[in-house]
Amino acid sequence: MTTEPAAVLAEGDALDLLQRGRLEIEGRLVDASNTTLRAEITLDGLTRRCVYKPVQGERPLWDFPDGTLAGREVSAYLVSRATGWDLVPPTILRDGPMGSGALQLWIDEPATAESLIGFVPAWDVPEGWLPVANARDEDGEAYALAHADDQRLARLAVFDAVINNADRKGGHVLYPATGAIHGVDHGVSFHVENKLRTVLWGWTGKQLIPEATEVLTALLARLDGELGEALEEHLTLTEVQCVRKRARRLLRAGRFPQPPEDWPAIPWPPV
Repeated sequence: MTTEPAAVLAEGDALDLLQRGRLEIEGRLVDASNTTLRAEITLDGLTRRCVYKPVQGERPLWDFPDGTLAGREVSAYLVSRATGWDLVPPTILRDGPMGSGALQLWIDEPATAESLIGFVPAWDVPEGWLPVANARDEDGEAYALAHADDQRLARLAVFDAVINNADRKGGHVLYPATGAIHGVDHGVSFHVENKLRTVLWGWTGKQLIPEATEVLTALLARLDGELGEALEEHLTLTEVQCVRKRARRLLRAGRFPQPPEDWPAIPWPPV
């Protein structure tokens, strides 16, 4: 058996590994609110790590009574794949040691990886960063929650608006050595009501990145075909219809959305 954690798997190979590989649980990620397990998965001598979120370990949420969080994780991957932006690691729904659950390829971050989101001194926001909110520490020092004005983060902000992500924390953004950016933890997405909560409000009201027009147009076409049918396996018909509505609204407005007025705009904790 060979283990190659640093090598990049092609998407098709990763999906095949997740679907057919033998799963061995390594341990639980204790910071997660729902049962989240790290596991090794092996197929034909190839081993990778993955995250396994069994449905039976989900804590019921009053405002997400339909479907499963695992199904929403898979749905986020399906939408990400349709955009062509590679924002969500390969994710499937399959049986495991604790029953059916979401299985997602583990993303390694190098020790030198630097976050593009965080709290910085209010008087020293880095050049090229966008302030989102003001804060003070326990000593009264002023800080700003901010993020980089980065094309990869802007793509993620568009994606989050489409799936109505209610929990885009800074810690839910990963920075692999490939230079890509990945978003994880999408279990509280796709609600029919506006519940967008994110740390990526730096572009509020600004024009969408130029490539968003083409991507959203193509996404809408796919939502009327195979993508819509695939999402209906995990979401309600109304939730899928709302994905279409949000994509159309973004395309028509041509601007990043405004924070909600009747829902906390920033998740807690933010990072």
